[in-house]
Amino acid sequence: MGTPSMHFSESPEDPFALGHGASAVLDDQGIVVGWSARAQELLGYTAKEVIGRAWQDLLVDARDLPVVRSVVVDALKAGGWFGVLPVRQRDGRRVEMGFRARAVTREGGGQEWLLVGAPAAEVIAWQRDRALLDGLYRRSPIGLVTYDPDRRVIRVNRAIEKASGVPAEAPVGHRPREFMVDEDAGPQDERVRHVLETGESLFFTEQSARARHDPGRERIVSVSAFRMEDPSGRVLGVAETIEDVTARHRAQRRLALLNEASARVGTSLDVTQTARELAEVAVQGLADYCSVDLLKPVTLGDEPGPGAVGPLLRAALSPPEHRVPFREGDVVPLLPESPQARCLAERRPILEGQLSLRPEWYAMDRRRIELALGLGVHSLIAVPLLARGLVLGVVSLWRARDSEPFEDDDAAVAQELSSRAAVCIDNARRFTQQQSAALTLQRSLLPSAVSDLPAVEVACRYLPASGEPGIGGDWFDVIPLSGARVALVVGDVVGHGIHAAASMGRLRAAARTLASLDLEPDEVMAGLDDLVSLLATELEANADDNQTAIEQILGATCLYAVYDPVSQHCSLARAGHPAPVMSAPDGEVTVLDLPAGPPLGLGGLPFETYDLDLPEGSLLTLYTDGLLEARNGDIDTALERLRACLARTTEPLDQTCHAVVDALLPKAHLPIDDIALLIARTRVLRPQNVASWQLPLEATSAARARELTAAKLTEWGLTELAFTTELVASELVTNAYRYAAGPVTLRLIRTHSLTCEVSDTSHTSPHLRRALSTDEGGRGLFLVAQLTERWGTRYTRDGKTVWTEQPLPPA
Repeated sequence: MGTPSMHFSESPEDPFALGHGASAVLDDQGIVVGWSARAQELLGYTAKEVIGRAWQDLLVDARDLPVVRSVVVDALKAGGWFGVLPVRQRDGRRVEMGFRARAVTREGGGQEWLLVGAPAAEVIAWQRDRALLDGLYRRSPIGLVTYDPDRRVIRVNRAIEKASGVPAEAPVGHRPREFMVDEDAGPQDERVRHVLETGESLFFTEQSARARHDPGRERIVSVSAFRMEDPSGRVLGVAETIEDVTARHRAQRRLALLNEASARVGTSLDVTQTARELAEVAVQGLADYCSVDLLKPVTLGDEPGPGAVGPLLRAALSPPEHRVPFREGDVVPLLPESPQARCLAERRPILEGQLSLRPEWYAMDRRRIELALGLGVHSLIAVPLLARGLVLGVVSLWRARDSEPFEDDDAAVAQELSSRAAVCIDNARRFTQQQSAALTLQRSLLPSAVSDLPAVEVACRYLPASGEPGIGGDWFDVIPLSGARVALVVGDVVGHGIHAAASMGRLRAAARTLASLDLEPDEVMAGLDDLVSLLATELEANADDNQTAIEQILGATCLYAVYDPVSQHCSLARAGHPAPVMSAPDGEVTVLDLPAGPPLGLGGLPFETYDLDLPEGSLLTLYTDGLLEARNGDIDTALERLRACLARTTEPLDQTCHAVVDALLPKAHLPIDDIALLIARTRVLRPQNVASWQLPLEATSAARARELTAAKLTEWGLTELAFTTELVASELVTNAYRYAAGPVTLRLIRTHSLTCEVSDTSHTSPHLRRALSTDEGGRGLFLVAQLTERWGTRYTRDGKTVWTEQPLPPA
């Protein structure tokens, strides 16, 4: 019926509490000698009716007597009893009541029994509450902590003791700051204070709860708290239920780490930058230190051979720490006994939970080992970087000082993180390889050096794009023309990569070809427009199986200028390209307002030539749009910076180029688009180096041409060229007399070579042919071609000019 107990509670909720329960006193013979008012209230017997009578005759039904007697025997043996018994009320009804009985010894040596009873329902409910309270403190897996109004611990349950490893009585009487680390104790103490003062309960609030005796052990708990009050409303303290959610928190953190890695790793197509992003993400949620070491071919964009294991280069280290044995850019040794070497050889993660148990954990000299141990490193995970079956390198993760050692779950996360990063690094490597090939192709197609020209002094810069989508199709060129003139070209092909570089090469070759025909700038633009349209049509026709083919060349922009140092005249035309900038010798800078023209490739739209005269010493600046868009895309601000740099017209051109790049390109940043910059300072041929005569269209003009030529070459000290030049001038003037109309102009120009020009008003094209032995004529142009280094014809609105060039004899 019950279990022996000697405990009486004074709690108001206790049904056996004095003043609440029914009490009676029995002598050693079982005679009632004491009866309380509460007993009379519950059972109906008055004290007069009960005192002096045997309790079993009065209070026990005959059918229950055997059971009751058995309980009495047990109680006598134990000296006390607690349980539920059937009792007969005064009106004869049988009721269940809970009893507590305790033996009491009198001063004279006699023994009496004190009985306290209450309705069984109240006793059972009270027992249930006591069992629940006992379960919370002794058997519950949920932690329980109670605080007094001074925020000191009153009691903790067994779950807290088991989780913390601290005896249950240790925190009693202390505040959180005395048994938790300061960073966690402060918020905890503040939460208890808030609940005490406001009465507001907390529900499932997660917080860190690291113990002061073991600060390196991570512990995340979910806390619910409520204020304890007595029936009168007096605050008794705060009770907290605490659930250890460290495992769940770590799982969430690992998942968040992988999600963050997906967003942060691989933002650029730069191998080193991608390695740095991987290291930075790893130290934010997985390790204290992280290094990424790559095979040398990978850092150069090359593909490592299958099974290649060689020297590693440290591509990234986070956080920066001068005491780490190997820093970024260092060669990291890879010896067979190191975990990194085993990791690469076996192509799987290597976990070293306690490095102190593996002295060969890192193959390096003793000094470097001491440096590493000085950081407090105690746990390591080495993970291979694998992509498309190739080994790219290794990621090393360390934990140090008070951090917990790595676990198998950490190794699984590290492997997943490294697998994702390896794909990004390999993409960056392949992009670097393509960039290198495109850059090599582009640099081979661009002019390697600009020779000294009589018309202009030139300085140029080409800066390839650094990131995605890759190197573009920007180009520039300086093309010597007949008559000491020069053509300046800057263009930009739509697209990026090798296709753009190849297309740029085609356009540059076409521009040189058209320039060699001495066409007007608008005619050159029209010819390039036709070429781009033709290429686009061919690509569209061949794009059925290659949808990216159409992206190889869809259009381009171009600016073409021709400058004549004799007349100081400049003609320009552009096709959708940024307008050039002209700097006068006095420092005035002007953006030339020449017609924009449509981009190349639209077809059918006209281009216009813009003419102006340039004073000697003027700067003509041509560039691509990447120059103006390099700094946040603010075109107006960029133009102002450009004008300020170009106002200093007397500075060396290389210095001016350098100033422009510094002003328009952000510091320590490579351009996101190609930049081509060409600056030319105009020169003027002095009158003493040019001789020009107008000859009548008559038979004696050829003789007169020989006389004038011989006299001028004698004056210039070029008598060695007199015979040849006389013959050339005579043949050209004779041809003009025979086939042209109007006056004939003979001009000699002395620069690095000797130029002889004959102009007339005819547009008839001269033809070089081989005369038969029976022909009386037709050998003039053949002789001219044999006696000179170069010859050609250029056309103007008023006619044509046939020109020849001969190298000057050595000084």
